[in-house]
Amino acid sequence: MAAQGRRIDRVYNALLWRMMGTVTHVTTQDPVVALTFDDGPHPESTPRLLDILEKHGAHATFFMVGEAAQRHPDIVRRVAEAGHAIGNHSWDHSSLPLLSGKERRAQIRACEKALAPYGQRLFRPPYGHQSLASRLDALGLGYQVVTWSVTASDWQDRDAQWITDRLTDETSPGDIVLFHDALYTYVEKRYTDREPTLQAVDLLLECLGERFRFVTVPELLRSGEPQRRNWYQEADVDWLNRLGGAFGEPRRYVRSSGR
Repeated sequence: MAAQGRRIDRVYNALLWRMMGTVTHVTTQDPVVALTFDDGPHPESTPRLLDILEKHGAHATFFMVGEAAQRHPDIVRRVAEAGHAIGNHSWDHSSLPLLSGKERRAQIRACEKALAPYGQRLFRPPYGHQSLASRLDALGLGYQVVTWSVTASDWQDRDAQWITDRLTDETSPGDIVLFHDALYTYVEKRYTDREPTLQAVDLLLECLGERFRFVTVPELLRSGEPQRRNWYQEADVDWLNRLGGAFGEPRRYVRSSGR
């Protein structure tokens, strides 16, 4: 009976891990990598990025902010028609652990509506901030949460060569790479310039194009065994409240608001 109980516990824990673990990368024998782009669409940088990806025969995944998608439905459609995947990045890039459950679910549903009919059941929490409660909300709405294993750090003051060198050294088969085709919120306004990111993507695809195929997240997940981790990151309220926003003043937070 004890052995049977341990087997049941193992099966239960495996199922719980599969449901609750956040996907960060894939273990695969195939030379595939998923480039992902957050915070768009943007009327200038996103179309240019699409041209760069097409030039190199690469596909990517765009985690879009609902408010931006609603403003630019033509770009959402172009992204989908070019064969890229589109995921949910909330309505206005709020830190979800600091919102109520009702607000979190409204954020995801509003973004879903703005992305329709092109959005897939993939969710990336803004800033990577996630609590157990916000993870359960995404699960309850039928979303798989996907973060990343490698980051371009392109929300900071980095030039194209620095980004390219970093990713050339760090990228391996099965990685999910975080870029931004826009910055919905920012530390300094000058960081919103996407020229270094666009140049870096072009350089990276040129450098790594013979080593890897660049695929969407859904394609990557089918190529091997998705790897999950307990991804729970707390929000720095003081830092969030210093940020500027693409469409005016972003949300301001108080420490006691999340639940």
